[in-house]
Amino acid sequence: MSYKLTKTIVLVGLMGAGKTAVGRLVAQEFGAKFLDSDEEIVKAANMSIAEIFERDGEPFFRQKETQVLDRLLEGEPCVLSTGGGAYMSAENRRLITDKGVALWLNADLDILWERVRHKNTRPLLRVPDPYAKLSELYDERAPFYAKAELSVESEPNLSLEAMTDKTVQVLLNNPLSGVQKG
Repeated sequence: MSYKLTKTIVLVGLMGAGKTAVGRLVAQEFGAKFLDSDEEIVKAANMSIAEIFERDGEPFFRQKETQVLDRLLEGEPCVLSTGGGAYMSAENRRLITDKGVALWLNADLDILWERVRHKNTRPLLRVPDPYAKLSELYDERAPFYAKAELSVESEPNLSLEAMTDKTVQVLLNNPLSGVQKG
């Protein structure tokens, strides 16, 4: 079975939700390109996100993030993974709704913590109590993620393949997704 994307599927959710890992497999399943907005920002700035945060601050990073999202949403429909904070911006939500469809990979705090606690690549978790910070981010951001047109709930011990299958089913069974068969 072949598929065609009529609009970009934009994965939103907190760090550790699986946006990149699931996104790559979903794109493969649909024969579409996979893009990661954070990777595109890194390429454009020629420095890591942590370096951008350190040198220019979060407001500058968020401005660049909006510019990159807008550019990527103008391109050929694809599966696009976004940084955890991208969907907090009203402008970004509007861009995504106008030019694509938002899909929230909804993982609870315990699942997220299990996935990110051993990584030191998350600038926002470089604090004395990273669990408390993740919990604060979760509480702050979940109401915004809930505004996404589509949602897939993660479960403890759900394999990457099973989460991908679950995501594909949500996309295939919802006309808002822009996924067409054949």
